[in-house]
Amino acid sequence: MDLFLQQVVNALSLGGTYALLALGLAVVFSVLGLINFAHGELMTLTGYAIFFALAAGLPYPVALVLGVLVATASAVVMERVAFRPLRNSNATVMLLSSFAVAAMLHVLFQNLISARPKAIPAPQFLMRNVEVLGLQIGAVQLVSIAVTAISLLGLTLFLRRSTLGIATRAAASDFNITRLMGINANLVISTAFAISGLLAGIAALLWLFQRGSVDPLMGFLPVLKAFIAAVLGGLGSLSGAVVGGLLLGFIEVGLRAYLPDGMQAYREAIGLTIVIAVLFFYPSGLVPRREAVR
Repeated sequence: MDLFLQQVVNALSLGGTYALLALGLAVVFSVLGLINFAHGELMTLTGYAIFFALAAGLPYPVALVLGVLVATASAVVMERVAFRPLRNSNATVMLLSSFAVAAMLHVLFQNLISARPKAIPAPQFLMRNVEVLGLQIGAVQLVSIAVTAISLLGLTLFLRRSTLGIATRAAASDFNITRLMGINANLVISTAFAISGLLAGIAALLWLFQRGSVDPLMGFLPVLKAFIAAVLGGLGSLSGAVVGGLLLGFIEVGLRAYLPDGMQAYREAIGLTIVIAVLFFYPSGLVPRREAVR
């Protein structure tokens, strides 16, 4: 029973990180119809910003906040430079633009910084275990779950209580009608990218706490998993992104914990098979957008 509860905590921690990233992808897709595959580079930018801030002697908390702010600002700049001029183009052109931005940033990271990982030590208090109801749980996992919950709560309040948040939700439901109502389209889209950058920055912190280093490909794998989670939950659905991220976390942790040793080499393939099986019965995702349902 203790092992099972421990794995539940691990799944919530990993799934929460996937949920934050998937939510960032879903916010942009719901407004602009774009899957931003440069989303992973926002995580990498967060890591390098923290690394250089620490190297400059800034306090650790300041470096963390700076890293998240860099991701948020970079997402807004990315939208203004790479995507706004192509907004009237078809979806394929926009998609290729996101791949181009990702490739360009990856090359810049390799050539201007280094292809080797740069160590970013986690705070000492995250290195110990915490006893909760008789269980020894890693502080990193607890912090990840708490940060994810606070982030999702904050985003929910912003989308439901603020004028700009309500406009963003309206644009996510029907962007063309929202524009006809006189809402500033550029402001809404910039807000969506800022939210995605903020969520990518927070997810990068949680990822860095567990891996302890940053390299040019740091954001590739988690964002790939987040895309799978977004599709699993229902592409463009904000609540579906959270559900898909958590479910993917439970699938990965469950297979890692309970799959026989001889089958561990096939863990990724089995996980994807489970995802495909779910999509076979729910082709629009577990929590599809209203447009997908119609």
